[in-house]
Amino acid sequence: MTNSADLHPARLPGYGDEPFTHQPELLNERLFWLAHLHNWVDSTEAEELLYGADYEAAGAFQHRLFAQASWPTFTIPLRAGHRFHIVYRTFEEDEGVDYLLHHPDWDLAELLATEEGHFMGPGLSWPDLVAAAGNALPGGITTDPHARLLLLLPALGDDAPPNDAKDRLAAALRAHTKTESADTLAAALLETQGLWGPTRWTTTERGVRISDGEYSVRNPANLALSPDRLASISVALTP
Repeated sequence: MTNSADLHPARLPGYGDEPFTHQPELLNERLFWLAHLHNWVDSTEAEELLYGADYEAAGAFQHRLFAQASWPTFTIPLRAGHRFHIVYRTFEEDEGVDYLLHHPDWDLAELLATEEGHFMGPGLSWPDLVAAAGNALPGGITTDPHARLLLLLPALGDDAPPNDAKDRLAAALRAHTKTESADTLAAALLETQGLWGPTRWTTTERGVRISDGEYSVRNPANLALSPDRLASISVALTP
């Protein structure tokens, strides 16, 4: 049986040999979620709804995350042995959060999104997000679909989320941030969508999901990834 230790990376090819650490206890910390969603809060309304009186406490918690020598890493298993890794990169003066996709047979882990000064994304469409969050595969950091959705949310950018997107996001926010206005907050977050905003996704004749995002590696116009690699990413993120 696969367990979280089996899925936790010792290294990610092409990304480096870093001090990845498995810290599932962070998922039980409300302030962690407030800090994790920081770059997705792009309006005064959303900021007030999410943080309330805890803005400074969330900022201090985020500072402690990036001040440690180890790199908190959260792994979510996907279909056919693929894995999604959310890595808190704690380099001094070069910290950020990276969203990577990998398979043990790949020679390189693919960086799909990064939250930092020189940000890159989106890496996920809404169908990608819910497929990864709701697959119920064992192992990784958690099988809780609400926690998985919020972990992956900052990599999202989609200008056409389905009608139930707000309800799904509100349920996750209600479960982990304890906001009293989860529906209103979910609507505000889906309207602005963080660093890159909503972007358009289309599906090619080969069944490959691609983005038109200016900063997205899944935009073929950016020449960031080969057609075969773009196809592999879509396969990994298919329900």
